[in-house]
Amino acid sequence: MNDQTKDNSSSSVTTDDKTYVNPFFEGADPFILLNGGKYYLYCTSAADGYLYYVSDDLSEWKCGGYCLKKGDVKGEGGFWAPEIMEKDGKFYMVYTADEHIGIAVADKPEGPFTQTEKRWLSERQAIDGHFFVDDDGTVYLYFVRFDNGNVIHAAKLKDDMTLDESTETFILRTSLPWEQMDCDVAEGPFMLKRDGVYYLTYSVNHTRSPYYAIGCATSTDPLSGFEKYDEPILSKTNDVVGTGHHSFFTTKSGNLGIVYHSHFSPTQFTPRMVRIDRAMFVQEDGKTRIMIFGPSTNERPVF
Repeated sequence: MNDQTKDNSSSSVTTDDKTYVNPFFEGADPFILLNGGKYYLYCTSAADGYLYYVSDDLSEWKCGGYCLKKGDVKGEGGFWAPEIMEKDGKFYMVYTADEHIGIAVADKPEGPFTQTEKRWLSERQAIDGHFFVDDDGTVYLYFVRFDNGNVIHAAKLKDDMTLDESTETFILRTSLPWEQMDCDVAEGPFMLKRDGVYYLTYSVNHTRSPYYAIGCATSTDPLSGFEKYDEPILSKTNDVVGTGHHSFFTTKSGNLGIVYHSHFSPTQFTPRMVRIDRAMFVQEDGKTRIMIFGPSTNERPVF
């Protein structure tokens, strides 16, 4: 299992005096990598690339500057939704620009992420790439195509980190009433795996909508047969709206966390804000489900 998707549900919240309060700072589509005892957070943050943030404890964050800049990779604008994977001593970033997906590489999590040969993974439009490494080492890329709305697709990646287009398959689109409050949008895919079950989490409704929310679908196959939860696993409250485009991560204590964005306020869409909360696999009605303890607004202990 990918280190980013492990969870020890029996782990307890740490007992030190570190706390956090949401939201943290301006940003959207966030991703957290734990590496070398530090948390690295990447997000949609600049018109000409990506800024990154570093923390020792999830409580206090410092901006480290640019980790990827326009000119070092293919793409002129619309830099969205970066995600990182470590593989064979290298760090790979899947990024969106110009409504296409590319992969850049760096020697360290701070970057700089660059492309020796500036190219897209596919000439077809796509956004919101997500790496998933299965137990057997197979690397999958989940992403969003445009087909009468935003729909989620997936394919295997070859050893050279190019897309095996022969394996590309449609995975999921919106269908439930709560998923269609604003536009036919399913995006921001993220995969977890536990006890042989694949948990595909995703965002629905347009990001501008207060009803932007996160759903979950499960299967025993990474490329087919996903069945949706009837309700979202994270959605708006009276105080926090537009909750979506997330990633999961494992803390130093072995707990599962989620990082996501929300609207600036219940009445103002932008700037979108980065938020972190605790997540957990729980037993409910004889089934294992993902539970998120958020969106929180009160001071909470670091987990």
